[in-house]
Amino acid sequence: MARQCEVCGKGVQMGNRIETRGKAKYLGGVGTKVTGITRRKFVPNLQRIHVTMPSGQNKSMRVCTQCIRSGTIRKTVKTKPFDVSGGKAKA
Repeated sequence: MARQCEVCGKGVQMGNRIETRGKAKYLGGVGTKVTGITRRKFVPNLQRIHVTMPSGQNKSMRVCTQCIRSGTIRKTVKTKPFDVSGGKAKA
């Protein structure tokens, strides 16, 4: 389960790193040429955060940033939120 999101299962993917030389035609050159292709890994951006589960318990999980931003998971509230209406009203 290393390098894998515990919510959506996103993991490492393989791809190519393309090395080029030359100047692009729209910049006034004769065009770019591919001089080498090597394999590389695309690693997901995982964060270890405390998550509140639907059952109500808190748990530490490795979650990708896409799951955090989309609202798929709910982060735990460490302190009680500030209450504005807690003061006394003047007469």
